[in-house]
Amino acid sequence: MRDAYHEELDSIGDSLVEMARLVGSAIGRATTAMLDADLHLAESVIAADEKIDNLQRDLETRAITLLARQQPVATDLRIVVTSLRMSADLERSGDLAQHVAKVARLRYPQSAVPRDLQATILEMGQLAQRLMAKTGEILITKDVDLALQLEQDDDAMDLLHRTLFQHLMDDRWKHGIETAVDVTLLGRYYERFADHAVSVARRVVYLVTGDYADEVDPGAGVAAVEDGTAESA
Repeated sequence: MRDAYHEELDSIGDSLVEMARLVGSAIGRATTAMLDADLHLAESVIAADEKIDNLQRDLETRAITLLARQQPVATDLRIVVTSLRMSADLERSGDLAQHVAKVARLRYPQSAVPRDLQATILEMGQLAQRLMAKTGEILITKDVDLALQLEQDDDAMDLLHRTLFQHLMDDRWKHGIETAVDVTLLGRYYERFADHAVSVARRVVYLVTGDYADEVDPGAGVAAVEDGTAESA
């Protein structure tokens, strides 16, 4: 009975990894759809979000069932509760990728992004995809040090977000109000996507150490492995 219980805990973790993979792919494909004005690709991203939603609902159902039937305590309880929160972050990330694709669909057959900003948006999309790929790795390895580094990686996204606003506020802006609104929304979508990746990573820190990320020093991951905390988590 306990073997089945721990298998179910492991399957919840596997679902989180799969969600991270799907949303990382979604933001990359949505970016391509937007920059290339690819309507077919945009539609596929929009439709694929249902799979992410279904994964989140299934994970939530299994987690609640575990809470009700097994009444986990200590580390196991932390796993279940934290997994619920991480799945919500990942589901929201999928929604943000879908929002990008919807902008692409709305402005088809034109690209929503002016040519002079396409390099910045492309970089934001690629960075978002890399951050989520790293989040997936963190979910698998439970690497606390890598999780803490992710927040520093997010600084690059914040810088790109500020760069967009500098263009929007420039007196030489010549692309009109509609495009300004599109670019403002897109910048926000990417910035929030990165924030959700960081949020998942921070929750992994709590899952492994029992402490919030702000309270953990770099190198804590090594200590956790040495004292067995990471394995028990």
